[in-house]
Amino acid sequence: MISLSPRRYVTILTHVLIWSLLGIFLLLWQPLTWNVILPTQFWIKQAFLFSLLVAIFYINALFGVPRLLLRNRIAWFVVLNLLSVLLVSFLVQRLEVFINMREYMERAYRAAREAGGVMKREDWLDYFSLMTALMVLGISTSLTAVQNWQKDMLLRQTLEREKINSELSFLKAQINPHFFFNTLNNIYALTVVDVEAARESLHNLSRMMRYVLYETQQEKVMLSHEIDFVQDYIKLMKLRLTEKVVVQFEAPTPLSDVPIAPMLLLPFIENAFKHGVSAVQASHIVIVVRQQGNLLQLEVRNTLFNDKKVTLDESNGIGLVNTRRRLDLLYPSRYTLEAGEKGSEYVVNLKLNVT
Repeated sequence: MISLSPRRYVTILTHVLIWSLLGIFLLLWQPLTWNVILPTQFWIKQAFLFSLLVAIFYINALFGVPRLLLRNRIAWFVVLNLLSVLLVSFLVQRLEVFINMREYMERAYRAAREAGGVMKREDWLDYFSLMTALMVLGISTSLTAVQNWQKDMLLRQTLEREKINSELSFLKAQINPHFFFNTLNNIYALTVVDVEAARESLHNLSRMMRYVLYETQQEKVMLSHEIDFVQDYIKLMKLRLTEKVVVQFEAPTPLSDVPIAPMLLLPFIENAFKHGVSAVQASHIVIVVRQQGNLLQLEVRNTLFNDKKVTLDESNGIGLVNTRRRLDLLYPSRYTLEAGEKGSEYVVNLKLNVT
């Protein structure tokens, strides 16, 4: 059973209210004040006109405005509306000819004049003012409902953004104790066998800490900084791996630096290291970042183990569920995310429009 949200009910009722008022006022009430017994052909024409008006309204609302006007295709928008108006006028005129409406209307007016005029008797109320007032109230109601809905939507977006920021702070806090503690232990062990490699690892770790603590405070970071962070992460993770694990990383060359949300790529890479390596079996992780115009693509492939199967919908790692939620909020309708098993690999493919 399909249920409608209160907001959806408000939208539907608003449309029904406005069209009811317009239909009654413009196409039904005024003809009834003429004190003429109107033929059936006239009401057929009115119903046909009303249907055409509804049709061009929603064609313009659902296609013309979002696809043409808001995308700066003004000339096509004007052409569409001119064609719509001309088409309505032409079809209504053709219908009048087809049903011979003018002849029937002339008979009706002639009969009304012979009966003493075409105006109705004086009534207690001015029905024109009555219908105008009802229309104003209807429009006022709809506008108020829309404005309140917009305010509620803005408030929800603000709350959701604050929630995402909190989740990002939690994400950073989650990285700090788990990842950095293990890395420090690995570096400590490395100082015994390779002091130079330990020094380089400490430098990579300090750069990661600086990025996490300072640069991620901003809404956007440069892609080059995010890739540097990923590379440092990979280098430090490789300290914990055996020779049975092969890790490949490929960055776009040349790199077109663009702003993106911070720590957006890392959860998918961390997921591969968590579930795609084994201490006893041969395994691999392939990470590829590509650019094509405004399109940024991340592909992560890792060996699939039966005892470590995982999906992106699981709440694990450093925030894959949070990452999908962040994508929905920060890049609505501007990304695609595919993840699943392909043969002996688990593959994640993220495509992101960064404009």
